[in-house]
Amino acid sequence: MSSVKEEGKDRVIFVTKEEHEAPSNAELVEEDPDDPYEERGLILPNGEINWNCPCLGGMASGPCGASFKEAFSCFHYSKEEVKGSECLDQFRGMQDCMQRYPELYPQEDDKETQGGPSETDPSKQDSAPELTPTPAAPVQDSSPSTALADTPPPSNSSASG
Repeated sequence: MSSVKEEGKDRVIFVTKEEHEAPSNAELVEEDPDDPYEERGLILPNGEINWNCPCLGGMASGPCGASFKEAFSCFHYSKEEVKGSECLDQFRGMQDCMQRYPELYPQEDDKETQGGPSETDPSKQDSAPELTPTPAAPVQDSSPSTALADTPPPSNSSASG
């Protein structure tokens, strides 16, 4: 006999081998595309952008929401051979807006420096490994002319006997 276990948003159904081998009698219910409470992905069934999708991480709102929507819409609806190639001005405008609000839209290089040890915080300096530069090994020229000049000729001791 099958059993059902709810795990958060998931429903796990355990079935016996016999139940698994029998054809399913489950009826699929068609989703209502107009249901405002139904979670959707980034693109709605009608092809429009779902600005409320959690996958956007709030980018569609805030001080740069309008420029984000303009740039993303341009890219989404692009018909160019290189998709979005006509949207450079919109993306540049969005990037300019985001640079005006670094506390809301940190750059990738800002994230790296924020996560690393701080020079002004001695507790973080102690935990960082000590790095000492090592001198580079001298580079030897391996061209045939110098390699032959530095190499002694092979001995022919076995040929004399």
